[in-house]
Amino acid sequence: MRRVPDDQPWRWLQAGWQDLCRAPRVSLSYGAGIVAISYALAIGLWQAGLIYLVLPLAGGFLLVAPLLAIGLYDTSRRLQAGEPVGLRISLTSWRRPVAIGSFGIVLLLLHFAWVRTALLWFVLYFHDGTPPLDAIPFYLIEARNLPFLVIGTAMGAGFALLTFALSAISLPLLLNRDVDVVSAMGASLRAIIANPKAMALWAGLILFFTGVGLATFFVGLGVLFPLVAHASWHACRDIVR
Repeated sequence: MRRVPDDQPWRWLQAGWQDLCRAPRVSLSYGAGIVAISYALAIGLWQAGLIYLVLPLAGGFLLVAPLLAIGLYDTSRRLQAGEPVGLRISLTSWRRPVAIGSFGIVLLLLHFAWVRTALLWFVLYFHDGTPPLDAIPFYLIEARNLPFLVIGTAMGAGFALLTFALSAISLPLLLNRDVDVVSAMGASLRAIIANPKAMALWAGLILFFTGVGLATFFVGLGVLFPLVAHASWHACRDIVR
């Protein structure tokens, strides 16, 4: 592992933005796909009367986003190597399907665990009866329900931190090197240990950009998702010898 300057994440973002501008069709197509999937899930949950699941699923986006960005990692790899890029090429970039698929199972299990934990916390807190589903957004902002939001956010942050520790550089590494899933997760942990301040800043930036994307009703994810994905590739290339 290399040691990088504490402010290196800003350079990763700069390199990610350059990749986005060099391959806008691929990058923005992925971003548009993420926005479309987000709206489809939200509308589907609303139609099914499960609108209360939107919040935990939105929080769970952080847990599965690295897997959705495989094609963008490969696009950055190709740009760096001077190879041709394209949307069709990026969609067939799973060159190591077993390793990447295995890591995807790890991320999905973390996502399912988060959703179940969030629902359990919801049931335990509102054990005396839940409010009407259409009134939940307004119910949660009442001062008396502040503990529910604070503790729920802390639990979500714990899952997000664990996911970040295991996946900060794992998927770009699996895409570029012949390593197994356990070694890739170990490399991710070592990268964080070797560069705690830089990786803490990077985690904060990812959290901020994801929050902006969700706060803009998913529209911001159209640009921020591919930006962070491209930057993640450069993070891996910078840190791993």
